[in-house]
Amino acid sequence: TKSKISNLFKIITFLVGALVLGVLVYLLWRFKDNLKGFSIFNWKNKRLPLSDDLVRNDELSAELSGPDGLARDAKQVGGTDIPVFKFSSIEAATNFFSEENKLGLGGFGSVYKGNLFGGQEIAVKRLSRKSSQGIEEFKNEVMLIAKLQHRNLVRLFGFCIKGEDKMLIYEYMPNRSLDRFIFDPVKRMQLNWKTRFEIIEGIARGLLYLHRDSRLRIIHRDLKASNILLDEEMNPKISDFGMARIFGTNENEASTNRVVGTYGYMSPEYAMEGLFSVKSDVYSFGILLLEIITSKKNFGFRTLEHSSLIVYAWHHLKEGKGMELIDPCMRDTCSTDEVLRCIQVGLLCVQDSAPNRPAMPSVMLLLKSETVDLPFPKLPRSTSITGSTGTCSLFESQEIESLNG
Repeated sequence: TKSKISNLFKIITFLVGALVLGVLVYLLWRFKDNLKGFSIFNWKNKRLPLSDDLVRNDELSAELSGPDGLARDAKQVGGTDIPVFKFSSIEAATNFFSEENKLGLGGFGSVYKGNLFGGQEIAVKRLSRKSSQGIEEFKNEVMLIAKLQHRNLVRLFGFCIKGEDKMLIYEYMPNRSLDRFIFDPVKRMQLNWKTRFEIIEGIARGLLYLHRDSRLRIIHRDLKASNILLDEEMNPKISDFGMARIFGTNENEASTNRVVGTYGYMSPEYAMEGLFSVKSDVYSFGILLLEIITSKKNFGFRTLEHSSLIVYAWHHLKEGKGMELIDPCMRDTCSTDEVLRCIQVGLLCVQDSAPNRPAMPSVMLLLKSETVDLPFPKLPRSTSITGSTGTCSLFESQEIESLNG
């Protein structure tokens, strides 16, 4: 009868509606649970990876397994705002860590470019299983950089641990690292003086944040051209915090028996005595500044008359030939006063004695102010420290040798 058919239709409609509602409630619950790890991604105008790429909180114990206490530390980190990525998602994003996706190889392992399913580009730093030094760096970087947010620091999207595989997931920098521009005979022509000065200012702002303005007081300890990454607009971002140290409010200097970093950028007191402070980073910044202006590497620099880039720059400035230092390809685009001021600031930053170097707030002021009179720097004597060791940048392609082995 019509009434029975009508009742049957109503029952079927009700059951279908209830089923659809149940599915929607379940999906909403799963979606909300997965979003618990998303807070680190909430930056303006940045796409978010799909929640399926991340490990849910109830999956942490199964996903985070590893030796050397790393899993325990990672679970503590996983309980914070740092997303934990699924290993399967990172494998898929990097095309199973293919050679075509490899960006670089260093002492810590390899770096790969990846694309998450939602379209987000990432850089994956995969720790070498043979690197005992790298395990401590991994812990340090995950736990430290998650607490730092600044436009001139590279962003850590999250991390991934599966068995002995340990990975850090970063934002991808399309222009790779600064050294690939300033030391390349063709690419350096893309950097006029305005761009180089903006890069110098950006690095200085990032260091000022680390030394003074962040919640923590951070000494980077491995500032160098290959650790400065460049985004699509050539904005600089300081990367690689595996060697960084946190300083207390009243702590001005520390020492270590394990000197790590990169010769050519190390301050004399750190390389020879293991002493480091904010002024160690200032020294590295001074070297970087001179390299950006000249497009010459401090590492291995030597002429018949000068034993280092520092001495070479000092003599040119002293003899009134400072403008002869600049990269010839930007000679027509630069401001003489600005360039000479930057050279002088760079030389003040590499003074032998740490107390004689300006702190980063003063560096920022000296770079920008045209009215402040700069003292003429003394000729640095401790400039024989050359060579390369320590760490490798996210996008550095050359192998490096460890001090410890």
